[in-house]
Parts: sequence; structure tokens; C-alpha cells
Amino acid sequence: MATNPPKLKTAITANERLQNLKNTFETKYGQSPHFYACAPGRVNLIGEHIDYCGYSVLPMAIEPNILAAVSVNKSGTITLANTNQQYKDFTVSCSEDIAIDRENPKWHYYFLCGVKGIQEKCGLAHLAGMSCVVDGTIPPSSGLSSSSALVCCAGLVTMEANQKSLSKVALAEICAKSERYIGTEGGGMDQSISFLAERGTAKLIEFQPLRATDVKLPDGAVFVISNCCMEMNKAASSHFNIRVVECRIATKMLAQARGLDSSRFMKLVQVQMELQASLEEMLALVVEVLHPEPYSREEICKALGITSEQFSTELLSANTQHVKHFKLHQRAKHVYGEAARVLRFKSVCDSEPVESVQLLGDLMNQSHASCRDLYECSCPELDQLVDICLKSGAVGSRLTGAGWGGCAVSMVPDEKVESFLQAVSEAYYLPDPRRAAMEKQSLFVSKPGGGAAIFLDE
Repeated sequence: MATNPPKLKTAITANERLQNLKNTFETKYGQSPHFYACAPGRVNLIGEHIDYCGYSVLPMAIEPNILAAVSVNKSGTITLANTNQQYKDFTVSCSEDIAIDRENPKWHYYFLCGVKGIQEKCGLAHLAGMSCVVDGTIPPSSGLSSSSALVCCAGLVTMEANQKSLSKVALAEICAKSERYIGTEGGGMDQSISFLAERGTAKLIEFQPLRATDVKLPDGAVFVISNCCMEMNKAASSHFNIRVVECRIATKMLAQARGLDSSRFMKLVQVQMELQASLEEMLALVVEVLHPEPYSREEICKALGITSEQFSTELLSANTQHVKHFKLHQRAKHVYGEAARVLRFKSVCDSEPVESVQLLGDLMNQSHASCRDLYECSCPELDQLVDICLKSGAVGSRLTGAGWGGCAVSMVPDEKVESFLQAVSEAYYLPDPRRAAMEKQSLFVSKPGGGAAIFLDE
């Protein structure tokens, strides 16, 4: 695998989307783009809400992506436009400190996260001026990483425009860190697969250090993505960060219960490593130490020996200060159980038993049940869609992405794909006019796609 994102010579006229983007750019700016940058979305096959706890995940890149046409200039400004008319133009001065309004997560702020990340990493006192037009085919707020792909595309654009050279791993780490400017405390899966993906294979993404390992998916089955048509913007709600905080508190409570210095631990994986315990032993520890009833702030402060002020400043995020009760038992139980399912999923893919499709389907179904019941990150529409997918011929189906809306991913035997698509359409999309109008971009077969790249006109 090449270290840096590829630069590909491409006949723009032979690619309808690139040609349309070029035409839009020329109409808007009166010149041709100097280069194009692309970052794919992703579907997470298994391993939900565990990357920010330090555990491995198993996604693959998908064909829908974020594409940007760019020219570099000496204007002293970065001008952003979007082919989607609902996203307004935006201009920022290169000489000013780039401000990102996390209270108002508009599309251009995600782009500026990527710009700011590269600027800080490379120590760029003066950014190159840029004119950009962005075109996206990833449905927004759908759990397919549209926002992270935009951050990654912006990071790649900024690196190229300022004539810097960074590895895929470095870019993934920079973009994961810089997306937190918008307020989402994610773990790095989305940015990692966007840069490290390779066509034809899923990836096991491991952290600390970041690395990606090929995972050959079973022959005889395909993955189908279906959107429940309920949007959830992670940065615009506190659902996501509440779960991050609950896992952080559970980490400290488990460490404290085993006589460890809880101030040293922030992620559930760190406690497992310190105790040199198996995931099964960690699940037993959760049952032993953490009661299923929600914990109050006062109970947590007493157990950890911290003040209410320390609790607010050291454990909570800006948008979770209002939370009064925390479900520590359920969240930790999901994380350790899901981490074990990821490892079993990869093991089945590697060993290729005869019943591999059924085994992987079972793991996906267990994952959805855990997300629904223990992590409470599903929603009625997602649960209905997953149920319809299973009844329509999927061997396994589960929510993918943060949840609370967005997409499900289903594993379907080859010979059942056409009947599956028809059955899901008739049962979920067609009865609802709004869903029916969205079906074309909401129900599609997905194959493992390639990672972020730069395109140059031949």
C-alpha cells in the first residue's frame, strides 16, 4: 500500500461527474481547476461506537464520496461553493485565525476543520488562497460519514494547495483530531478508512498505533445499504457525546474498583490492557462492578473522589453539561461485547468456514441488538428497516454509523439480491411518499471502494 494518497492523471472529459464539476467551477470562477480531490464515505460492517474507546472496527469505503475542484491563487482568501444549492457559499481570510462555530454546524465549518488541521500540523502562518467547488454524493446525516469525508477532502485539498506531503496515516490522524473542532468527540474510524481504504477489501482498523489490515469478505454474499430516511447530525445534538462521556466515566469507575489510579484512564481499552484481562473477563467485571440502574452525578463523584466542578470540567464535554444521569453498565457492556464481535467477524472472514455467511450474519444481528438495547442509539425507523431487511432475505442486518437515524447495512446472499431490493422497496419505501422520493439514493448495493485521492487533468 502506497504511503501517500495517490495522484492520478485522469481524462476529465471521460468522467461525467468530473466534467460537470469542472463546468460548474469555470462558470463560477472564470478559470479551470488546478486539481481535484476526492474522499469516500464508508459503511461500518461491525464495531459501532467503540473506536473512541480504543477498540478495532471493521469498515469499508463506499463509492459515494465528496469531490472538490480547486484552484490555488494569491487572493488571500479561501472561497467555498457547493453544487448543492442548499449549501451557501462561504469566504474566509487566509490571514485570520480560522474560527469554527460548533454551535452552528454548517457545511463549510466541516471543510474548515480539515483546513485548520493541516495548517496547525504544518505550521502554516500563511495559507495559500483557494477557490473550491464541492460536490457530494453521500447522503447527509445518514451514518455513511458524509461530514468526515468532507473534513478529509478538505485536509487533502489544503495539503496539496500548500505543496506539503503527508502520509495517509498522518492525514487520517490530523483529520480525526481536527473534526473535534466542530464538537464531535469521535474516535477516528471514519477518517482512517477514508484515507486507508483499498478497492476490493474491507479493513480492520486498529488504533494506537493506527494501522489497517485487509479483510476478505465472503464470496456469495453482498452488502446492501438502506437509509431509514431519518437524519441525525452528530454535531447538532448531544446524543453522541453523551455516549462518549458515559464510556469515559465507566472507564474510571472500573479502574477505581480494581485499585487503579482512575485519573490515568480515559478509554475502556486502557483498563483491559492494564488488567491484562480478556474481553470476556471485562464483561464479567462490568456485571460485578457497575449496577444497571443509572448513576447520578453525586454517586459518581463520591466513587471517584472528585468534586462536582472536576466532574464537569474533566469528564463532561461542552454539550453534555446538562446531563444528570449516566448508564455506565449498559454502555461498557456494549463496548466490550462489540469489540469481541469485531474480532470474531475478522476471524470468520480469515478462516472462511462453509457457514461463514451465516456466522457473520449472526454477529451483525447481535451487534444491532446491542446498539438498540444497551447503547440505545437506534430509533423506531431503523429497527423497522432492519426487521424488514431480515424478513426480505438478509442473513444479517444492523444500523451503521452513529445511529439515531441514517442507514442500515445488510448482508444478502448473491442469489437473493434482486428479490431483496424489491421486497425492501415495497415494504419500507413505497408506502411512504417521502421515503419513495428518496429511494433511488437510499437503497443500493455496496462494494469495497478505494481511498482518498487527488486527480489531475491529463
